[in-house]
Amino acid sequence: MNHQHQENNSVPNFWSTRYAIGLIVLGGIAAYFLLTEHLAHVIGALPYLFLLACPLMHIFMHGGHGHHHHQQKNPDTSDNKKSREPGDPS
Repeated sequence: MNHQHQENNSVPNFWSTRYAIGLIVLGGIAAYFLLTEHLAHVIGALPYLFLLACPLMHIFMHGGHGHHHHQQKNPDTSDNKKSREPGDPS
């Protein structure tokens, strides 16, 4: 049997090394403790965040109320018709 091995002289991907796995584990532990220790502060501020979201949504989400719509005017509509008198050729 002939096995051909490719020489791979490139640097290994960082996320596949044991240092990256350790970094991910330490980051997960840090995120867990930050969440458990500061959850009371976040829950205490949650009603104020909802109240703050109301005016922000009012400001940024009012694009669809038709303030900037453009209507094509049909020349046959009553707005564009001149009042004609009987016998007027125009």
